[in-house]
Amino acid sequence: MSRNPRLGIWLMVAAVAAFAAQDGFSRYLATEYNTLMVVMVRYWVFAGFVLLLALRRPGGMRAAVASRHMPVHVARALLLVGEICVIVWGYTLIGLIESHAVFAICPLLIAAFSGLILGERIIWQRWLAIGAGMIGVIVILRPGMGVFTPAALLPLAAAVMFGLYSILTRLTTRDEPTFPSFFWPGVIGAVVMTVLGLPNWQPVAVTDMPLLAVYTVLSIFSHWLLLKCYEQIEASRVQPYAYLQIVFVTGIGMTVYGETLSPLVALGAGIIIAAGLYALSLERAAKT
Repeated sequence: MSRNPRLGIWLMVAAVAAFAAQDGFSRYLATEYNTLMVVMVRYWVFAGFVLLLALRRPGGMRAAVASRHMPVHVARALLLVGEICVIVWGYTLIGLIESHAVFAICPLLIAAFSGLILGERIIWQRWLAIGAGMIGVIVILRPGMGVFTPAALLPLAAAVMFGLYSILTRLTTRDEPTFPSFFWPGVIGAVVMTVLGLPNWQPVAVTDMPLLAVYTVLSIFSHWLLLKCYEQIEASRVQPYAYLQIVFVTGIGMTVYGETLSPLVALGAGIIIAAGLYALSLERAAKT
């Protein structure tokens, strides 16, 4: 039951705006330095955040993070590490706009994986929406038209990894609280990224230190806003507003980085978003 739906909606809008700003900083920092180092710093802050939350949980930290699904949490952490590294790398190669346009297929991939992996029943209308979403991706990537590059597959690979991560999250939250599913990817991911990132450490220019500081603050603030959002309203009711991230990212890409929104990318993203909203409407109808 929603506590304050209007506040929840505004918190979701603020959260996706913060995530978009974080992506903007990711694009700059990963261009100036290397992706592994940038993601490592992000994970350090994220791990500190979830550790602080765990210490403040009722019953103490040990009770808060206890889980019967540790192998699954390890797999989830590795998928999330891979997804973040790949999508940030994609920002540096093809830009924010095209990366997010392709990544928008993720909710539809989650729907497909729920049937293929979890055995959930998927009605033909939902498969139709998934197929339409893939057509949108093809419109964006334009294979065979001379403009396709292998780098354009990076956000698609990131969407697949995040989709699998989300499906495994459903598995872990079926029979235990959600907090361990939030805690362990942050902590395990920080360990993995420290191993990968420290050998690739580069000195940070004095002029970039404030930007790196803002980037790390945003990484906490965006997740905090999302947590507060879900305290006020059900996740399914605010999911349509998550697509605003594409709007915010497009604005950042065009105004800050001089990226362009080509008609075919806009068309493909529109197809994907429309298909995602249609699939969400089917889910709501099934619940009622």
